[in-house]
Amino acid sequence: MSAQLYLASRSPRRAQFLLQLGLRFETLPADVPEQPAPGQSPADYALATALAKARAAAELAPLPLPVLGADTDVSIDGEILGKPRDRGDALAMLARLSGRTHEVCSAVVVISGDQVESTMTLTRVSFCSISAAQAAAYWESGEPADKAGAYAIQGHAARWVKSIEGSYSGVVGLPLYETCELLQRCGVNCGDGIAT
Repeated sequence: MSAQLYLASRSPRRAQFLLQLGLRFETLPADVPEQPAPGQSPADYALATALAKARAAAELAPLPLPVLGADTDVSIDGEILGKPRDRGDALAMLARLSGRTHEVCSAVVVISGDQVESTMTLTRVSFCSISAAQAAAYWESGEPADKAGAYAIQGHAARWVKSIEGSYSGVVGLPLYETCELLQRCGVNCGDGIAT
C-alpha cells in the first residue's frame, strides 16, 4: 500500500510510534542546524526546529504527501540540554538532572501543501538522585550518546524517574495523542487499525 505521509526524521523511536499508530509512511530525513539562538526559549526552539525539519523534507518530497517534522528538547533552569558532545558533557547533564525536576518540550509540525499545522507538549519529569557511578555506567551503556539531555526515558534511565506530569510519548520523541489530532486536521487518519 502507498505511503500516507513522510517522516522528516531518522529517529527509530518516532518511526516505531508511527508504525504503532498503523500509519504508512516513508522516511525522508532532512539535516537542519540544531542550535538554539541566544535567548531562545525551549518551546520556541523545539517548534522552530520541527518546522525547519518539515520544510526541508517537504522540498525533497517526490510526492505531494503531508510531511511530519518533530523535535524534542530537555531543559532545566530554562537552559536547553541538547545531545551530549562527549562523556564529560553527558555526565554533567545527568548531574544537573539528578534529584530535580526538568521539562521536556516536544513539538510536531505537519506540512500539507500550503497548510501548516503544529502542536506541542510540555512534560515535567522528576528524577531521583543519580550517583556518579550510576551516571558513568549509564554512559558506558551507549544509550545516552545521541539523546537530548543525555537520557532515554524508555531505556535504562526509566529507573530514575520518580514522576512524570504530561506526555510520556512526548518525552520519548513524539506525543501520540497530539500527533494524531494534527494528522487528522491534515486529512491523515490514524488509529483506524492496529499495526501488526
